[in-house]
Amino acid sequence: MKVLIVDDEQHVREAIEMLADWERHGITEIYQAADGEEAVRLIEEKDPQIVMTDMRMPNSNGLELLTWLHTSRPDIKVLVISGYDDFEYVRHTIRSGGSDYILKPVEAESLNEALGKAADAWRLEEEKRKQIMSQNIEMNQMTPLYMDRLLSDLVNGYGSRESIVAQLRNRIALPQTGALCHIVVISDVQFDKDLLSKFRNRRHLLSFTLINICNELLRDQGVAFRHIDKPGEMIVLYWNPRLPVNDMLERINDGLFAILRRRAHFGYAAAAFPAELPKAYLNAVQALWSRNLLTGKSRVHKDRVPESEGSRTPRLATYEEKFKLAALSGSKERIEAAADEWMKDIRDMDRVSPEQLLRINSEWDWMQQHWTENEVKSVQEPVEDAEISQDLPSPLPLNEDGMLCWDRWREQICGRLNAASRVLTQIHSKDSHIIHDIARYLENSYHEEISLQQIAGRFFLSREYISRKFKQEFGVTLSDFLGRVRIDKAKTLLLNPQLRIAQIAEMVGYQDEKYFSKVFKKMEGVTPNEYRKVHQK
Repeated sequence: MKVLIVDDEQHVREAIEMLADWERHGITEIYQAADGEEAVRLIEEKDPQIVMTDMRMPNSNGLELLTWLHTSRPDIKVLVISGYDDFEYVRHTIRSGGSDYILKPVEAESLNEALGKAADAWRLEEEKRKQIMSQNIEMNQMTPLYMDRLLSDLVNGYGSRESIVAQLRNRIALPQTGALCHIVVISDVQFDKDLLSKFRNRRHLLSFTLINICNELLRDQGVAFRHIDKPGEMIVLYWNPRLPVNDMLERINDGLFAILRRRAHFGYAAAAFPAELPKAYLNAVQALWSRNLLTGKSRVHKDRVPESEGSRTPRLATYEEKFKLAALSGSKERIEAAADEWMKDIRDMDRVSPEQLLRINSEWDWMQQHWTENEVKSVQEPVEDAEISQDLPSPLPLNEDGMLCWDRWREQICGRLNAASRVLTQIHSKDSHIIHDIARYLENSYHEEISLQQIAGRFFLSREYISRKFKQEFGVTLSDFLGRVRIDKAKTLLLNPQLRIAQIAEMVGYQDEKYFSKVFKKMEGVTPNEYRKVHQK
């Protein structure tokens, strides 16, 4: 805590400084000023919590200083110390929020009593200010989440429609009841691997960027929000009758391209607000996920594309034996040949949709898990926690235009078979086993936000296999292993006094300094600051 003593007589200032028991009141810094003008300068520069001032001074007196403090810095506690027992001075002190009025000559007992009351009052008010600030920050953080929740419930058809609309109208513009409303769906899963990699798989950051661009263009004629129940899905409601929805979506795509160098694909439907929104939302989702990834230039998809005889993907189960034999052979040529045979049948199709790609990926996961079930059956419990996220998207084999990329798909299939080959042939050497490759990847990428899905996609293995096999091999979960790597790196960085704790937290992969400190203390028994002090000595 800091105190400023204001008096035009130096010997009075020095006497006050000698009489006060600063340590007892928790005061560590004391400053002096000869008049009100100097006091104002020091207050703005040093930011004291308590000001002790005389009333009669040259240039700018105590009355003027009290008035300025009451207007500009009402949080500062003021003690008036004067040689004049003047009622006008006392009244001005009270009106200006002063804490006490002490007469000269000053006695140590009365000075310390007044100083103690002022310090206690400031601490109490500061605690209340912090509580209010914390509540305001929490409210500001919760408001977008609350709005997303309301809007998600509205398009899902959950709860009382009238109540939700009434709550929303108090906060944002909405179309009139019964008016035509366009509903548009965007999914981050339908962007290419390169874009997702730029965000280091931080889905929330990509969603935030997409929604901000949309809302900047929509203004009060629409609203973009996150679907709370479906991570990675964004929804746009648009109701401007003067600008066709296709033109607005083109503007949004121009905005996306300017920032992200990508354009999105949209699922679209129209409905009467708000009664028909749930049905229209389902139609928009189906239109987006059933779109043809092989042909077509439109990025706005209005209708679900039905499956035809020529668009049904062959089941992976019919190729399982060939895939497994290719993996067991360990031959690059056999693996590529098996992948090419599968791809040949797919190339004969007249349509491949995003939902078909997801279904095929699920079949691959099941098939590889089935092949390796004997490898993991000895470890049954789920193992992941907060350190490694599991909800990030697994990139589909798409190009920058959001269409199917055959080369990427072939690469994914060959990668899966190569990974299966290493597992099935039981290469347990620590230098070459795939689980040790994953450990090395964690050691080299500790500073990034790492997801279990990202690891699974990189090494072409199921998440379940990786989690269970990793614990079987190392005796700890991936999360614990990654946490240890990060904390060990942080211990080295803490030896540099020029780096702040928040900087170090971010450098080792933690975006939240408090969470980093919590993990550090759990592992090391001391906080990062305590560790730094001990080892710097």
